[in-house]
Amino acid sequence: MMSGGLAWAWRAVRCGVVLPTLQLAVYVCVAMSIMLFLERLYMALVVAALWLIRRRRRRSNRREQDDDGAENDQLLQDPEAANSPMVLVQIPMFNEKQVYRLSIGAACGMTWPSDKLVIQVLDDSTDPAIREMVEGECGRWAGKGVSIRYENRRNRSGYKAGAMREGLRKAYARECELVAIFDADFQPDADFLLRTVPVLVADPGVALVQARWRFVNADECLLTRIQEMSLDYHFRVEQEVGSACHGFFGFNGTAGVWRVRALEEAGGWKERTTVEDMDLAVRASLRGWWFVYVGHVGVRNELPSTLRAYRYQQHRWSCGPANLFRKIFLEVLSSPTARVSPWKKLHLLYDFFFLRKLVAHLLTFSFYCVVIPACVLAGSDHVRLPKYVALYVPAAITLLNAACTPRSCHLLIFWILFENVMSMHRTKATLIGLLEATRANEWVVTDKRGNANPKHQQPANTTTRPGRKTTTSSSRTSFFNNDVHVAEILLGACLLYCALYDIAYGRDSFYIYLLLQSAAAFIVGFGYVGT
Repeated sequence: MMSGGLAWAWRAVRCGVVLPTLQLAVYVCVAMSIMLFLERLYMALVVAALWLIRRRRRRSNRREQDDDGAENDQLLQDPEAANSPMVLVQIPMFNEKQVYRLSIGAACGMTWPSDKLVIQVLDDSTDPAIREMVEGECGRWAGKGVSIRYENRRNRSGYKAGAMREGLRKAYARECELVAIFDADFQPDADFLLRTVPVLVADPGVALVQARWRFVNADECLLTRIQEMSLDYHFRVEQEVGSACHGFFGFNGTAGVWRVRALEEAGGWKERTTVEDMDLAVRASLRGWWFVYVGHVGVRNELPSTLRAYRYQQHRWSCGPANLFRKIFLEVLSSPTARVSPWKKLHLLYDFFFLRKLVAHLLTFSFYCVVIPACVLAGSDHVRLPKYVALYVPAAITLLNAACTPRSCHLLIFWILFENVMSMHRTKATLIGLLEATRANEWVVTDKRGNANPKHQQPANTTTRPGRKTTTSSSRTSFFNNDVHVAEILLGACLLYCALYDIAYGRDSFYIYLLLQSAAAFIVGFGYVGT
């Protein structure tokens, strides 16, 4: 009697609550998938149109190398001209033992009038030995006649944003019209300023010129190859479309040149989120400034090659934008239309933040790791799952993404499975940012190895905003702390169970995907990713 009553109660709950909720979740995921697909399709069409336009321009004028005009070409050919602006180069770093020589040497080697270039090394290192080495490197370049200043703070308030804010307050920095920013692992080519500053000189309404990232260790392991695929799409499509159609895209925090006046009008650097670069870009855009992306200018840098470093980086990149969206939503809506058009507001809130920073993460995990396995358990007779959404739409999105890195097309399956597993981590970070929960303001310095040299490994450093506990991830050395991720293992076990259930009772052959996804979750969970 008791067991029969429980069975009846479960059938009632299943038919009245579980199945309708699951069907609603399917419809929501279908809507989000179509939204994401249309956005990707739109950007693909824009990129194709830009390619055709530029090809036609090159044919009509073979001598024209870019779209900057005659004035830009003149400055490019004669950097010693009297109208060349004063440029400050900021290099923020924190205990960067392996890469500080690379970044300082590359910055000091850039071609620009020596009396109009100042290199500012903002060293927040807490290790006295590293501080001494960085200061010694700055002194070595100063002995060669380079105008380089070493700045070290005793109080690390605001972290990277605080360091750059303090650097701009120096008396010698106030004389500079432009500021170029490079993270510690970025190595600009000698002609970087010659190819970016002319854009700012030609148009006083441009606040930022952003260059593309070029990865020196993309071939180090499968993890770096997968990252290259994702970031190539970001730079070659998302940034390109934002620059060409809307005049707005997120500043990547490095490999860019800012107009100091625009930076000051936007309120300067703020540390209210872990994406101070994106925050500054939004505030400058709301004040009517425009940004230009120069995809033909690449700056060498290093991708994280360990799973630990990559997870920390992805937490910051997912949590920070969500937290910023929470803080600036009303500010964007209430901004005067005289400065920001309704079209630009729509692009900023819907396309840039809602679709790319929220929907993309939430959809990937909820649909491919939760809803589809749940539909397998529920059975196709009770929950309708459109195959075009489960198969064709994600396949089209994946192909659009892979077109930016054709050399890695054979890794598409690995890329999809790995991104689906990481989506659980990104979804958690996104929700933390939206709710401003614990770890919302956590900052972890990405582990850098120094030009992909496995002999040079620097433990990652973990810091948080004021009021948060500060930890160091390198202090944990046991197998379970370093390599095993319980959440991913549990996800793999659930997916494996759903795959076996589909083999026994299903009719749609979802078990093929579920078995592969389960294997990927186990591989990530046991840490067999990266170097």
